[in-house]
Amino acid sequence: MSDELTQALADLEEQKVETLVDERLAAGADPSSILAASQDGMRQVGERYEAGEYFVSDLMMSSAIFKKVVARLEPLLVGTTAVSRGSVVVGTVKGDIHDIGKDLVVSTLRASGYTVTDLGVNVPPEQFVAALKETRAPVLALSGLLTISFDPMKETIEAVEAAGLRSQVKIMLGGGPVTELVRAYVGADALGADPPTAVRLADEWTKVA
Repeated sequence: MSDELTQALADLEEQKVETLVDERLAAGADPSSILAASQDGMRQVGERYEAGEYFVSDLMMSSAIFKKVVARLEPLLVGTTAVSRGSVVVGTVKGDIHDIGKDLVVSTLRASGYTVTDLGVNVPPEQFVAALKETRAPVLALSGLLTISFDPMKETIEAVEAAGLRSQVKIMLGGGPVTELVRAYVGADALGADPPTAVRLADEWTKVA
């Protein structure tokens, strides 16, 4: 039987989610168990999106609900030993300031248990390289909504290669105009066409079942 909180988040019932979280905390429930149930709800949202039952607006809604849950639980999770499923560096490349799609991917990855370093927008190649060195993340996600972002994507991947990290890092691309031809041009490993696909790629690349 599905957890009530999981189902409420999957059904995008914001008020019910908030009520259930408060009730469970008041009853002394482990905050990490509440987070896990919420993550399961986000996974169901992704499945519904892939099945054509949900749309981008629904992904945005679920992301907003999940962020509220995390904000409520975060102070209570300090010092817990929750295990990350892996590390991912994400950012919108230099010359592009669009962040809606990127933010959805970040939220979905975090909801799936990944540690995400979000570099924001208009990120130069050297900043991506520095973050990869600092975090030792095996996955890099590059976002861009403009066609002028293709060359910065290529330059970023070339910078990763020049730094000697390319063999250690899998790279996905995201953004409306990004196609398989663009992926081949810039030298990325795959297209993360939407948040569920980004999570599936991260799972595959970090060998998470």
